[in-house]
Amino acid sequence: MKRSGLLIGLGVLVILFFFGCNSYNGLVKSDVGVQKAWSNVETNYQRRTDLYSSIIKTIEGSANFEKSTLKEVLEARAKATQIKVDINDPASLAAYQQAQAGLQGSFSKLLAVVENYPDLKTTQAFRDFQAQIEGTENRINVARQDYNKVIEEYNLKVRRFPNNIFAGIFGFKNKPFYKADAGTEKAPDIQFNIK
Repeated sequence: MKRSGLLIGLGVLVILFFFGCNSYNGLVKSDVGVQKAWSNVETNYQRRTDLYSSIIKTIEGSANFEKSTLKEVLEARAKATQIKVDINDPASLAAYQQAQAGLQGSFSKLLAVVENYPDLKTTQAFRDFQAQIEGTENRINVARQDYNKVIEEYNLKVRRFPNNIFAGIFGFKNKPFYKADAGTEKAPDIQFNIK
């Protein structure tokens, strides 16, 4: 009787061990997937930053216009590239998002100023940059959506029973989603002042 109880106990331990290993490996795979998805987001933001740098050089070489707007873009670009993100820390992710939104906003102002310089708007290089920016913004959006999808899968693994037990033991925690920029939930007020 003692021997059969010992064998059953040992069998249960072996099953728990293999289930724990499988659970741990699944969590590690999901965590690496999250890191890869975040890397794709950063890669697309880097592409945007590189494009903005090229456009700024084109604008500087082609026009003599409002220098304060250009300075604002350069400062926003510097700020956006200095922030280091820890995808486990919602605060650093929020700071990164805020810096990227600041860069995009200041760059939009720059493009609005450029509208007053018809010679610049008609150069082929500038038109090419505008098309590339549109494509890059689409890539960024897709990368953020892909990141959130991977985060959802990861967070479900971390929170579902019985994986949540092993996630707690091995230190796997929920990760923050990429959130929309503040104020984007409101529809923009578009006015046409046609005379």
